[in-house]
Amino acid sequence: MIGSGRIKLSPWQQAAVAVGSAVGALLDPRRADLIAALGETTGKPAFERVLERMKRSPEGKAVLLERPRVISSKVGHAWDLPPNTFGAAYANFMGSRNFSPDDRPPVRFMDTDELAYVAMRAREVHDFWHTLFGLPTNLIGESALKVIEFEQMYLPMCILSVVGGTARFSEKQRTLFFQQYFPWAVKAGVQCTDLMCVYYERHFHEDLEDVRRKWGIIPAPAISK
Repeated sequence: MIGSGRIKLSPWQQAAVAVGSAVGALLDPRRADLIAALGETTGKPAFERVLERMKRSPEGKAVLLERPRVISSKVGHAWDLPPNTFGAAYANFMGSRNFSPDDRPPVRFMDTDELAYVAMRAREVHDFWHTLFGLPTNLIGESALKVIEFEQMYLPMCILSVVGGTARFSEKQRTLFFQQYFPWAVKAGVQCTDLMCVYYERHFHEDLEDVRRKWGIIPAPAISK
């Protein structure tokens, strides 16, 4: 269920949850629930803009109409696709890290069903973006993807995540990020298509490099471990 446990907050309650989530997420960036709460309580205007863009896009409109979910029961067929396909690349990304598409926290603080779905969709396509841009899940990779997410959606949470992530970099990582990955991510996020308007599941069977070209994806430079 999307947002089946949604909570209606007053403005001051929203502010309190946002501040508490921000502090908690900075102290422990692994708390996906706090990052999600921060994204929802500070991101309503951004999600409203994304919703309007999706309504104007043929694929985005289809996503809103059909409301596909990125959960095991819906995307499990990706594991059976040929190795050159986008779907197989996504399955390899998830399987090599023992990730499950079912691990995303539910949406709790959106006002309407439509906005709750858009927020959930943004959360669930995160790993598709990792796959398309060739970004790992280390600190540099996640920070770089947050830059792209900000360019695509203008979510305030993305900025805080980058600030929190870069604060934990070593000096070498910080230099690498700001000299190579930050400028790459800014360019990649601007140059590619509107990624929230893509019905990814319809393209699982297509060649990975073909969809990258079609959507204007610039793969990431190799990230030193």
